[in-house]
Amino acid sequence: MADNPFLAAFGLIAQADPALMQIIGLSLRVSLSAVAIACLIGLPLGAALALVRFRGRSGVIVTFNALMGLPPVVAGLVIYLLLSRSGPLGSLSLLFTPWAMVLAQTVLILPIIVSLTRSMVEDLWEEYRDQLRSLGSTRLRAVPTLLWDGRVSLLTGVLAGFGRASAEVGAVLIVGGNIAGHTRTMTTAITLETNRGNLGLAVALGLILLTITFSLNGMAFAVAQWSRRRGG
Repeated sequence: MADNPFLAAFGLIAQADPALMQIIGLSLRVSLSAVAIACLIGLPLGAALALVRFRGRSGVIVTFNALMGLPPVVAGLVIYLLLSRSGPLGSLSLLFTPWAMVLAQTVLILPIIVSLTRSMVEDLWEEYRDQLRSLGSTRLRAVPTLLWDGRVSLLTGVLAGFGRASAEVGAVLIVGGNIAGHTRTMTTAITLETNRGNLGLAVALGLILLTITFSLNGMAFAVAQWSRRRGG
């Protein structure tokens, strides 16, 4: 019974094991920071792509759509080359730090936020264009209204971004180095501890990661249901 990884995992969680808490805390800080940065850039950029017409717009849209499937290890390699000593950003000394992992996760999340925002704003503009124009609103002035009206859909996109960030292994492993107490996240720790045979800690981290994912998606579903009832 003592060798049961699930019993060991529940024991670590119940005792709030310091190593477990440190890994969880770092993972949440990195992923939430990446989501926040991606939203600050992606929401206005996606709205602009939806409403502004310019030469090459179709190419930009196709690029962002393609980048939604960007392999994480490729993103990690690109960030590594940028932040390495011989890279253009090497002087910042960010490689193998939490900020490098934030940057890598932001690169992975940003195309999701931009593409979903663009699609949603385009649909809302087509639906409310005549009403907004009758009120004297231009395309750009309508952006805050459209983003607010589509907030529930945007929440789904944000959660999709957070899900990709929190489940990421390859990119953060390349740029973070999986350094104990410094850049070790839940996903990289699960990989390492499983290979070491420390299944209790790996299972504990897996259970926490699943709990976070289900909780966030449960909240999103509850908000969507509340919004539908209110709208009805």
